[in-house]
Amino acid sequence: MQVGATGLHCRRWGRRLPPLAGLALAGCGGVLDPQGPIGHSDKSILVGSVAIMLAIIVPVIVVILGFAWWYRASNLRARYRPDFVYSGQLELILWFIPLLTIMLLGGVAWIGSHDLDPAKPLGPPDATLEVEVVSLDWKWLFIYPEQHVASVNKLVIPAGVPIHFTLTSASVMNTFFIPQLGSMIYTMNGMATQLHLLADRPGTYAGLSGHYSGDGFSDMHFEVEAMAKDGFEGWIAATRGAGPTLDAGTYAELAKQSQKVAPTTYGGVAPDLFGKIVMQVVPPGPGPIDEVSPGASKRAEN
Repeated sequence: MQVGATGLHCRRWGRRLPPLAGLALAGCGGVLDPQGPIGHSDKSILVGSVAIMLAIIVPVIVVILGFAWWYRASNLRARYRPDFVYSGQLELILWFIPLLTIMLLGGVAWIGSHDLDPAKPLGPPDATLEVEVVSLDWKWLFIYPEQHVASVNKLVIPAGVPIHFTLTSASVMNTFFIPQLGSMIYTMNGMATQLHLLADRPGTYAGLSGHYSGDGFSDMHFEVEAMAKDGFEGWIAATRGAGPTLDAGTYAELAKQSQKVAPTTYGGVAPDLFGKIVMQVVPPGPGPIDEVSPGASKRAEN
């Protein structure tokens, strides 16, 4: 697949380059290789912000090196002015450039925060795929309410179609992030957050949790497979009815803590299961359990 080849290319160059030079490849297959409109906008903001900051960082470095060279002990032409206190022209320059930088960065942040509002739709509702997301310990549940199927640790979406995610957490706070598609967002127990994304073309992308949530956090990854529309419809047809039904009972088993869970699917989903998870009609997951002494547990209960 497209991104798999990119990742292999990055790993190959990473082995050839020295460790410090390999830091330049940190964006391979991630935010610096966007595959959707939100990801492209995120990259533009990142690159633009760095360029604006370099406009002050580079001159400062050059001036520091220039001062060090000019006022070296062997340079007899350098003027020694121990009584110098104030220069209005120098103060104007020293304050104007940082203020201009702050104004530019503020403008970029202001415009970007409105244009990239996670709740801002990317298309009309009738052309948008609805996906409900639940972060569990330590796995991801994806429910397709209109198709009445669900999957664990694998998100399948049609390429070129806007996706509306409604997200919650079964236990502790977590974050949902597909670096190449953009916009990390929190999932919280008892709340539903909104996110709109779109994949430009078919491919396989990496999804992950970006918020520490306990022992299994490091393996809390999921695969995103963007397919052509007919391929997505074929996957839905093959999944529907070809596995257990996700209801309150099977969800309770799924919500139990587990690590490195292999991708699985459910051929049916009980009506409004996601709403019951958000409203905690279905009991929340146990959440990470801290190892504490009996005395500390007793104090916590009191």
